[in-house]
Amino acid sequence: MERICVIGAGVIGSLFAGHLAQVAEVSVLTRRQEHADALTSEGLRVSGRSDVHSRITASADPAEIPPFDLGIVATKATGLEAAAETLQGHFPEATMMTTLNGLGAEEVVRRHGNWPIISAVTFMSGTRHEDTHVEYILDTETWLGPYEDTPYERVEEAAALIRSSGLKAVAMPDLRPAQWSKLIFNATVNSVAALTGLPHDPHFAAEAEPTDLGHLVHDLVDEGKAVAAAAGIELHDDPWEMNVLATQRGSAHYPSMLEDVEAHRPTEVDLITGALVREAERHGVDVPLHTALYRLVKAKEDSWS
Repeated sequence: MERICVIGAGVIGSLFAGHLAQVAEVSVLTRRQEHADALTSEGLRVSGRSDVHSRITASADPAEIPPFDLGIVATKATGLEAAAETLQGHFPEATMMTTLNGLGAEEVVRRHGNWPIISAVTFMSGTRHEDTHVEYILDTETWLGPYEDTPYERVEEAAALIRSSGLKAVAMPDLRPAQWSKLIFNATVNSVAALTGLPHDPHFAAEAEPTDLGHLVHDLVDEGKAVAAAAGIELHDDPWEMNVLATQRGSAHYPSMLEDVEAHRPTEVDLITGALVREAERHGVDVPLHTALYRLVKAKEDSWS
């Protein structure tokens, strides 16, 4: 894999593009042409945990993107369908890798092409300062696994390439245990943050007092675990422990759903909390807390109209 295209140039896409451009030929497919023009003329700077300034090719038109071996789909959930549609009919030799939160991104991409697909979830995070500059804040792993009949060797090759760029990546024969761990974590933390206005901080793990938020967070995690058990998924990590560890890192993290709510943008709740609620219904598991949060976030979105 020597030629990479990153589809979506938000924080995660930019982190992948900026690092991978150090070891491979990288192009970026953006939503806005002015964003593409800025990347092509100025390059992409990553600061913080890394310090790189990469030259890349970018365009909002897939016809202007050169052929590539690996496409990293890093849009937000709200932009996934449109991005996958722009890929339709192009790049037949490529492998696509989805990196979105929640469940169902692979199915959306599959509707638009027969590419081999790699499923991935990432815990990296950062802050976008401008179209050509992102700050790398949380340098944690990306987990990759095969989707459908994609050869595992291709997953290992993609993981090795990501590691060679300075990022962390782990290939797994079955991504579902890791994917579900993060699904439960995100469905809980993102929705609670979106509704309370709190960043992910020690409030989310506090259980000393009856009114502490950690009680609700713990109950939400337990609901999610019950759905995973009914689906036959043995979780890779305990989402409650993931939550506790994340609140002990010393600086509060702003979940993407909270950022969307503060900006009055549509959130990713359908692919995250909504996916968990749908899986619960499919397996006959009652999840009243997640259902309530899902409906409240959707109502908050409606309040901006």
